[in-house]
Amino acid sequence: MMTTQQSSAPQPKRGIVKQILSGDSVIIRASSGAPPPEKQINFSGITAPKLARRAADASETTKDEPWAWEAREFLRKKLIGEEVFFTSEKPPNAVREYGTIYIGKDFSTAENISESLISEGLVTVRREGVRQSPELARFIELEDAARAAGKGKWGTSPSSEHVRDIKWSVENMRAFVDKHQYNPIKAIIEHVRDGSTVRAFLLPDFYHVTLMISGIRCPGFKLDATGKPDPTIKVEYAEEARYFVEVRLLQREVEIILESVNNANFVGTIVHPKGNIAELLLKEGFARCVDWSIAFMKSGADRLRNAERQAKDSHKRLWKDWQATTPKITGKEKEFTAAVSEVINGDALVVKQGNGEYKKIFLASVRPPKESGRANDDDGKPAPRPKGFRPLYDIPYMFEAREYLRKKLIGKKVHVIIDYIQEARDSYPEKICATVSINGKNVAEALVSKGLATVVKYRPDDDQRSSRYDDLLTAENKAVKSQLGVHSKKDNPGLRVTEIDAARAKLELSAFQRAQRMDAIVEFVASGSRLRLYIPKTNSLCTFLLGGINCPRATRQATGNTPATDGEPYGDEALLFTKEHCLQKEVSIQVDTHDKAGNFIGWLWVDNINLSVALVKNGFASVHFTGEKSQYASLLKSAEESAKGQKLRIWKDFVEEEKVEKKDEEHVPTERRVNYEEIIVTEITPEGTFYVQKISEGPKAEALLAKLRQEFQANPPLPGAYTPKRADVCAAKFTVDDEWYRVKVEKVQAGKATVRYIDYGNRETLPVVRLANLPAAYASEKPFATEFSLPYVSLPKDEEYVAMALKYLREDTNVNKLLLNVEYTIHGSPPAASLHLDNSAEGDIIKNLITDGLLIVENVKGRRQNKLLEAYKEAQDIAKKNHSNIWEYGDITEDDAKEFGLGK
Repeated sequence: MMTTQQSSAPQPKRGIVKQILSGDSVIIRASSGAPPPEKQINFSGITAPKLARRAADASETTKDEPWAWEAREFLRKKLIGEEVFFTSEKPPNAVREYGTIYIGKDFSTAENISESLISEGLVTVRREGVRQSPELARFIELEDAARAAGKGKWGTSPSSEHVRDIKWSVENMRAFVDKHQYNPIKAIIEHVRDGSTVRAFLLPDFYHVTLMISGIRCPGFKLDATGKPDPTIKVEYAEEARYFVEVRLLQREVEIILESVNNANFVGTIVHPKGNIAELLLKEGFARCVDWSIAFMKSGADRLRNAERQAKDSHKRLWKDWQATTPKITGKEKEFTAAVSEVINGDALVVKQGNGEYKKIFLASVRPPKESGRANDDDGKPAPRPKGFRPLYDIPYMFEAREYLRKKLIGKKVHVIIDYIQEARDSYPEKICATVSINGKNVAEALVSKGLATVVKYRPDDDQRSSRYDDLLTAENKAVKSQLGVHSKKDNPGLRVTEIDAARAKLELSAFQRAQRMDAIVEFVASGSRLRLYIPKTNSLCTFLLGGINCPRATRQATGNTPATDGEPYGDEALLFTKEHCLQKEVSIQVDTHDKAGNFIGWLWVDNINLSVALVKNGFASVHFTGEKSQYASLLKSAEESAKGQKLRIWKDFVEEEKVEKKDEEHVPTERRVNYEEIIVTEITPEGTFYVQKISEGPKAEALLAKLRQEFQANPPLPGAYTPKRADVCAAKFTVDDEWYRVKVEKVQAGKATVRYIDYGNRETLPVVRLANLPAAYASEKPFATEFSLPYVSLPKDEEYVAMALKYLREDTNVNKLLLNVEYTIHGSPPAASLHLDNSAEGDIIKNLITDGLLIVENVKGRRQNKLLEAYKEAQDIAKKNHSNIWEYGDITEDDAKEFGLGK
């Protein structure tokens, strides 16, 4: 199709097509340089319809001439990014260069683009005022042929069908983003303003938009007074970054995901088949990650961070002088599992590690709710807080943040990853900052998503941040959008808490006594028997002293004008015991009286354990004379006798006045034949049965549930779509960790279902909306938890002793491995099995509980000698002789009970 060239014609040059300006005008750049030189070439001898132009300066907005867009697109699809031959010359008195472009590997056979445009009927040949030449004659011949064939603009279709309806602006940009809901939109990049900002047409509706690429920022150009780039000011890497994007995206077809709005610009991600331009820019050191826009991304933020990290490590371009600000932390110091023992305000935890050490850690990159409206003094520093100011209660949402963490974490095991250590400075100590997760969920992210914390904003070069920082930003954006917590526009004055002093204690005493037991939260433990409580019912704080006991004094640190004092023997251990058992836990209290200072005195239960009794039993306290006259005197006395007998702690030097009766030597039954299985106990029921899981099957259960959760995450069940029935095996979301488990329905009533978790044995009552149909593949798998009963024994009748028996049974079985032996089976009941710490006689857990006077051996008669039953009876005889617990007042079997009128 090429016209024969005359010897006087300009020699062809080579270049790459950068941009199509219209159907008869292109920009060609050189093949080398970054950025390379470029020039505009206007096609000789032809005229294309003019494209629409947006109003600028004094000009007005114009519309497309018919077929202008088709002509532009014809060239774009054929030439953009391609290497071409071109000839050009600048006529006398002209400001533009005119020429011809050819595409092909060999100039002699290359395609003449002007001829192709004429043949498609997309341009008009300029006949008037043009010198006749063989080239013009060829153009006229091709145009006449196109007219005769009705091609392009010479066709019969209405010209209005070939004019774009361009929307140069979007009225409600936020609504436009929400409408597309992160769905990809086809687009053509029309202009690259800088490396991270482009203009594009969204197809097929021709919305003209300015797009800032999410998550990154490239060096920009300095603008002059007219708002245009100032060529006299060079910004390092700005030209190179723009060129990097131009050669890859300019006038390419892409997909754009709109994610947000910033002023008059959209913010979004550009999707190209050859890769993510943002990731490439970061990897080459042309861009930095930007926190405010990376938070809008639904996915891919981690890839951007990794790309930036690669550029930093390689010291590329923007990062040529970069130095790491975060010291490297490795091994067990960086990642470990620990139990949460205390929540401090809304951003710090005290955790107990496996070696018994306590460590204070802060949630990385978050701040708790802060005090607002506090004026500065004359020095510009915040004015002193009013007397009696309590941040936890007086700062809005601080208490809610602490409570959320307390309920979720206290006593639970968490996974800790140390992200950075903030060095001590000024009057602030060193802070260990970490990402803390429970059951795979980031605690800080959950806190931020509820508006109970805010995310720290960093400088771009500051690496001291959470390893899940982008997740935190996304969570904060959602909380802001929903106006949750600290982002709410409603006024929150904080929690109005009353301090119970001596005068108020007198007023409240009678009401507290009438209430019998009340719920409270342990806020602080001063010693083994002295605690600070928050009482939700009355929104009050009080000091509470445990009744009925003498507890050694703990060491006191110096505070203000008060000097430090040494503690009494075992005082610090008693303090630690009380802390570990009840700090920040929900307890119930019974108030008996108060002292002159207004401190309440009474009884406290945690997990149904009387703390006074527990302290005495463990040798941390002795019985006070007031305890001997209390309703719990028998429990206290029994606990003290037990501690004395074992010479525990304060009783280590205790000597019995009475001689201990020598135990008659009796025949010890020979060892039984047993078939031990290695198990863990997963649940102790209130009825005294227990559920176990074979150690060999534990990983199978975890793998099955993990697969089930992945399936539900990919295809979430519709709440309320499943109607449970009694005895159904289905799936349920456990309220503690919000994860799916397999369950069996035991009862359905009033929109709630009582279920048993068949792989662990736990029981829970849930709203039916938290239940879902279990896929057949998971329903057919056998339950991994099996129920057993205690052999030859029963629980006491007294509720207090039942609670004690179950508590110690739970504690004794809370180990990583036990041995189980099935002793017998009774039709219609769970098999009876013994539990052992090891295969020695001393390792029988049930026998040890009988010895402690917490279980009653049943009166089983049989002809054959039963060695296990005989051993249990011997243990019970020892408990009776020592008056342990249920045998405190002697034998409580049926015959003795009738003498006291209890068997009638």
